[in-house]
Amino acid sequence: MSFEQIAALVILVGVVGVLVHGRVRSDVAALAAAALLLVLGVIRPVEVQGAFASPAVIALAGLFVIAYAIEISGLLGLLIRQATRLCARMGAAGLWVVMVLCGGASAFLNNTPIVVLAAPVIKEVAASLNVSPKRYLIPLSYITIMGGACTLIGTSTNLLVNDMARNSGQPIFGLFEITPVALVIAAFGGLYLYLVGGRLLGGSDDAAPSVQPHEQTGDGLLGDAELFAAADRPFDARKATLALLIFVGVLGAAGLGLAPIAAAAFAGAVALILLRVITAEQAYAGLRPEVLLLIAGMVVVGLSIEVTGLAATGTGLLIDVIRPWGPLAALIILYGVTLFATELLSNAAVAVLITPVAVALAESLGVDPRPFLVGVMMAASAAFATPFGYQTNVIVFQLGGYSYMDFVRIGVPLNLVTWVAAMIAIPVFFPF
Repeated sequence: MSFEQIAALVILVGVVGVLVHGRVRSDVAALAAAALLLVLGVIRPVEVQGAFASPAVIALAGLFVIAYAIEISGLLGLLIRQATRLCARMGAAGLWVVMVLCGGASAFLNNTPIVVLAAPVIKEVAASLNVSPKRYLIPLSYITIMGGACTLIGTSTNLLVNDMARNSGQPIFGLFEITPVALVIAAFGGLYLYLVGGRLLGGSDDAAPSVQPHEQTGDGLLGDAELFAAADRPFDARKATLALLIFVGVLGAAGLGLAPIAAAAFAGAVALILLRVITAEQAYAGLRPEVLLLIAGMVVVGLSIEVTGLAATGTGLLIDVIRPWGPLAALIILYGVTLFATELLSNAAVAVLITPVAVALAESLGVDPRPFLVGVMMAASAAFATPFGYQTNVIVFQLGGYSYMDFVRIGVPLNLVTWVAAMIAIPVFFPF
């Protein structure tokens, strides 16, 4: 192995260890790894510059600002309150209707404020119906996670995999190209939660959660009291209308191929400021820099694995084992590895580390990399088995007073159900 390969491997192992340990902020760990790679000459300054100015980072920054404008206009809170009032008349079934609506909204908006707003309402409505709120809060989180995977912009993971694949010479994904696969997975997962998952949680104990408000997971700082305080805002009709129109315009431009999603989102964010829907200070407040910097830092780490040849070497070893079984077995194994890794690391870290391997694996097998990339997108978001794998899990963990094992009991079978669903859907919509 060359010096660059050894350095990249040591730094990779080090940053993974730090992320698993959890004592250092994930964005700080990723930036430290990027800085070290730059100092050691493994990565060139132009590659670091490209990571921080990548289309995924620009698109996310714009979408964060647009979503924050919709949030502070009071539109999101109004929609959830109205939907809840309507569906509460339906009894317990109405709670599932609300959760499905939240999952649909998560395909286009950050699911964190959606869960922040919906979870207390669902808890209150469940209590008024004399049913355990614990049957609904974890499913709410899981449904919004699956909803977020339904579009390219629903989660930062999908945008990041798309960006990493573009860097590897692959064609970019359309806004709704992955939607059919994600809908099949969400349908299987939703049926499991409705028929089995809620009942598994009905008898869970009332042990207080052990997480503290300052705890952190891979997706950034969580549990901040300000998040709850700022989520529900007074409704402003003018600002809500303009924010919604701009958001629909961004989706339309990207969906119809009139402009790249990064360009459309950036233009939409600037338009919000020019139209005085939000101030520049509010736009900066909505940027969520800890997520953007985590992604940029991990993109640099991912590039080091690719440019030094580590991805190709690792894939070559993997191919020797998988080749006799064919591409479907390779997809199953890759999905499982991604699924396991996303329970330990941030979604961004998993996407960055595994995407180059997915491309190299497909090319070594002589098949289209697209089904493997879709598998990484779906599996990297499937953080169901622990309360700390995803931001919304932490929110309901705190609110519902769950135990750690509640997530294991309902999340592990959900991982298996969605894994099977993905292996059915991906080859259908993205043939090898």
